[in-house]
Amino acid sequence: MAKRRPFAELGDLIAESDRIWWSLNKEDWLEAFRSHPKIGEKKAEKTQSADAKAWSEQEQSGTRESPDETMTALAAANEAYANRFGYIFIICATGKTADEMLASLQERLRHSPDEEVRIAAEEQNKITKLRLGKLIN
Repeated sequence: MAKRRPFAELGDLIAESDRIWWSLNKEDWLEAFRSHPKIGEKKAEKTQSADAKAWSEQEQSGTRESPDETMTALAAANEAYANRFGYIFIICATGKTADEMLASLQERLRHSPDEEVRIAAEEQNKITKLRLGKLIN
């Protein structure tokens, strides 16, 4: 993307981001997933920049005031998801409560591995678009 700069508008930047993201393979997507903390946790598998860490905390703010039972269920579902698919549960958490994320996680556990990695990639792409907007604004 750096080679394509400057972008006239945010929409042009997003379009290039989409083009690049969907040209990547599963292993590239899995690498991106490792840069996120699990839903309800603060630390990612890979080191995050200060901005990315702050954004993750802000995006997951729906878990802050959640009851202990919800957070316990979320942790158990996160573990089940990682065991089933081999990577963390990715969801664009912005504006979602812990209960909504838990329901999505439980529903997505029923998907096939091929179906789920594509859904996770779509969620990662949503996160990327939000963060590109934050960088520009």
